[in-house]
Amino acid sequence: MRETGRMRLFAAVLPPEAAVAALAARVKALRALPGADGLRWTEREGWHFTLAFFGEVAEDVLPELHTRLARAAHRHHPHELRLAGGGRFDDRVVWVGVDGDSEALRRLADSAEAGGRRAGVPMDRHRPYHPHLTIARARSSRHGSPRHTSATSLAPYVDGLTDFAGREWTVSELSLVRSHPPAPGVPGQQPRYEVVAAWLLGH
Repeated sequence: MRETGRMRLFAAVLPPEAAVAALAARVKALRALPGADGLRWTEREGWHFTLAFFGEVAEDVLPELHTRLARAAHRHHPHELRLAGGGRFDDRVVWVGVDGDSEALRRLADSAEAGGRRAGVPMDRHRPYHPHLTIARARSSRHGSPRHTSATSLAPYVDGLTDFAGREWTVSELSLVRSHPPAPGVPGQQPRYEVVAAWLLGH
């Protein structure tokens, strides 16, 4: 019997190029600040809002997961957002937030998570959804422990996002994205993301 393959998957909303371009201009300015090379900056091609993380999913679960996510997309209408402001998770992550109908985005995230559970995907304990787009992470020290991160303060980068307000855009699609891990032994390489399916909201 052939072994079932597995894919690392998550549900996401992908901002359009116009929104990405506006954020990229601000991130370029942040990366010019002193000490910016002490952070690992995410690549714009991978910028997204994770709605639900499914982890390693077996191939035989995919048809049901597709069905459940299609139903989730059907139940929600397009809504307006814009990238705006920012914050940090402790001294680990710098992120950009949203303005607009963030409550609609939270409801979509809840539906995507519920769809994964109903499809049989083992999910972590439910937590309130906090919409954020990660732009940088602290570098781990050679000790390899998450407690031992770089000494780079994240405060200047968060301050540099305080007045950021991007272009308004319409969230019209729910995407299922596959994460391909970086090649081992290649310094600085990041995961590659591949959209494997997408569904229009309200359809």
